Amino acid sequence: MDINTLYRLFLDSTGVTTDSRHCPAGSVFFALRGETFDGNAFAAQALKDGCAYAVIDNPSYLPEGDARYFVADDCLKALQQLARYHRRTLGTPLIAITGTNGKTTTKELTAAVLSTTCRLHYTQGNLNNHIGVPLTLLALKPEHQLAVVEMGASHPGDIRELAEIAEPDFGLITNVGKAHLEGFGSFEGVIRTKGELFDYLRGKGEATVFVHDDSPYLKEMAHGLKQVCYGTRQGLYVSGQPTGQSPFLTFGWQADGKPEDRIVQTHLIGDYNLPNALAALAVGRYFGVPPQTASQAIADYLPQNHRSQLVQTADNTLIVDAYNANPTSMTAAIDNFARMKADGKMLILGDMRELGADSLALHQQIVDHIEACGLTEVVFVGSQFAATRHHGPTYPDADALIADMRAHRPCGKTILIKGSNSLHLDRVAQALED
Repeated sequence: MDINTLYRLFLDSTGVTTDSRHCPAGSVFFALRGETFDGNAFAAQALKDGCAYAVIDNPSYLPEGDARYFVADDCLKALQQLARYHRRTLGTPLIAITGTNGKTTTKELTAAVLSTTCRLHYTQGNLNNHIGVPLTLLALKPEHQLAVVEMGASHPGDIRELAEIAEPDFGLITNVGKAHLEGFGSFEGVIRTKGELFDYLRGKGEATVFVHDDSPYLKEMAHGLKQVCYGTRQGLYVSGQPTGQSPFLTFGWQADGKPEDRIVQTHLIGDYNLPNALAALAVGRYFGVPPQTASQAIADYLPQNHRSQLVQTADNTLIVDAYNANPTSMTAAIDNFARMKADGKMLILGDMRELGADSLALHQQIVDHIEACGLTEVVFVGSQFAATRHHGPTYPDADALIADMRAHRPCGKTILIKGSNSLHLDRVAQALED
């Protein structure tokens, strides 16, 4: 099945789907394979439920004489090639965002800013992998003037692969930290993999990247590229400093070294979100968004999906940051929590996953850091924290903690809830809200 035939099929459809449970009328179903499923087996049902066409890669599932089926050598590669072809055909300027922490928040803030002045297409949720990026690209329309695509990675080569599919014109790496060490092998592996975005752009020639000037790693990674720098140092393209004692991030910022300050009161918890906000402002300024408009977009943004959310319940104040966790983001959240002016501080922390051979040592470092910060009321969830030298109760999983809280519900507390998404600490937050 050649790319021109596939593209004509796509243009004749209402879009693509890879989920046989979601089959919009007139769409193309791509029969992807996973560790525990074979999409080829669901192609017939997808056509029955509304899809107009099915792309399969196992001819044994091809009914004789049914013109709705098309056979590819590999459905995943076909989906990726189609996405790249569509992106090239439209030629929409595209900004790629990756990083260890904050990439989704930065993407959302950047989208909030850019959407004020242009017709923007951007990654929905965290569709940032080898399937999500193609699906994002295939949702591009001719009317879109700009695109923002989030890219995630858990192994070396992941970002290079995504960059070669999306072919970005601009790049932004939020930061580099210790995460997915099981896949990357080391912190140096993280740096090399995230740097694959800048390596790709360097190969394009006159590419522009947005660089957090406070990070020596990012500055080094961006050598040879046109840099738009943001950070806390005066005189940068966009610079800013946090202000005030509110639990929400409040900061003043300047553009192009101009003396006038603009104060932004956000709905984001934690000073560690300052670089994310400044990145969005830098991108917005580069693409001509007026300063006041950009500030208002940041101020109006409401975090979702348990990322830096403050929730006031009848009994407690919750700081819910339970979507993901690694040593870098966990330390930043604890530091910010320690600085907050609040009574009855309590931590509910879940294991940080995919840290490989260093996992226990890195969890111990977090426990030691908590003690150094003077935080004494701590609850741990997961086997890794349970194996450390620590004070405070431990629970094997979120359900065990929830069961105990039903009998011993905290009251009058300010509670930071953070852990890897697979620990499902969002359910703990929901239980405290009910």
